[in-house]
Amino acid sequence: MPNPVERYALFLTFTAVVVTVGGLFVSTASAQSDYPSGWETDWENRSVDLSEIMSGGVPRDGIPSIDAPRFVSIDAAGNWLGDREPVIMLQTGASARAYPLQIMTYHEIVNDELGGVPVVVTFCPLCYSAIAYRRTVGEEVYEFGVSGMLRHSDLIMYDRQTESLWQQIDGEAIVGDLTGTLLEPLPAQIVSFAQFAARFAAGSVLSRETGHVRNYGTNPYRGYDDIDERPFLFRGDIDDRLPPMEKVVALSLGGVKIAYPHSVTRDRGVINDVISDVPLAVFHVDGAVTALGDAVIRDAEIIGTTGVFDRRVDGRTLSFEFKDGSIRDAETGSVWDVTGHAISGSLVGRSLQPIVHGNYFSFAWFAFQPGSRVYR
Repeated sequence: MPNPVERYALFLTFTAVVVTVGGLFVSTASAQSDYPSGWETDWENRSVDLSEIMSGGVPRDGIPSIDAPRFVSIDAAGNWLGDREPVIMLQTGASARAYPLQIMTYHEIVNDELGGVPVVVTFCPLCYSAIAYRRTVGEEVYEFGVSGMLRHSDLIMYDRQTESLWQQIDGEAIVGDLTGTLLEPLPAQIVSFAQFAARFAAGSVLSRETGHVRNYGTNPYRGYDDIDERPFLFRGDIDDRLPPMEKVVALSLGGVKIAYPHSVTRDRGVINDVISDVPLAVFHVDGAVTALGDAVIRDAEIIGTTGVFDRRVDGRTLSFEFKDGSIRDAETGSVWDVTGHAISGSLVGRSLQPIVHGNYFSFAWFAFQPGSRVYR
């Protein structure tokens, strides 16, 4: 059976013509002729060492973004999407949508508009980073695509207006006219399809009608998230505080970076913490399977669903506990779901304010946040 790296190569062969994997630039002093041809990018304007950028094995747009997404109802999506399959849940105002990882794995970027807000929903399988951003800078709305390049194993996006390069994991432009610009992150959460349907009965789901032929529902990275694996196309130093392929719930708040290992959050169910004077709760309950486990995603191992929320409601700070399979607050005894919504008790119908966070392989989080704390 091929290992994850070999399976990734097979995936690239299917997706596009494979190019040599290795350093894209020989040094930071490369001459203009050494820059990739066919790009209008201002390579001289940059905030990173170009030697850190490497080919991911496909040309620009070899992994096609979805630029005119279609959506279906929850009932229609249930014909092909398993209850425990992971989806990226995004809500703006009264509108909520689910972006299944079985589709995102093959496209990585969806340019969309939700509740009147231009958004870009992204997923890098090599880092397990699912992140949504506003795709506006000032008055300009940008459209993003897959550059075919990686840095620290993370997807590098590009905008089609200036062809600047953007780091997916933190939304920062690192090369080109917009270098130093930051996209505004939006609270996005990986939940199971059933959890999304229970929370947003009128929500919509990204359709498989993408304009591309892909074997949606299968996983081209089979076995990649095995905790004993090593990260692919990663040349940086490994932070040995955690296994590099252990997932973490990670966030940056008020200048503090912190990672909560899944081995801890899964065991505890709920963690009450205070970061930068913000009382927050980390939830981890039963729910979604991994998108990078078995060949068929719906058959993969259950890794659960996480969420991070501000614990304050109406000026009162709640304390949460996981008991008898449910999340409850100690103050009112109300029961809450993993999306931060009270489903019974005196606070029924109330929602906690979500805090922007992600679920990443630890190597990826530490590569971009080397000063991060680790919750013990």
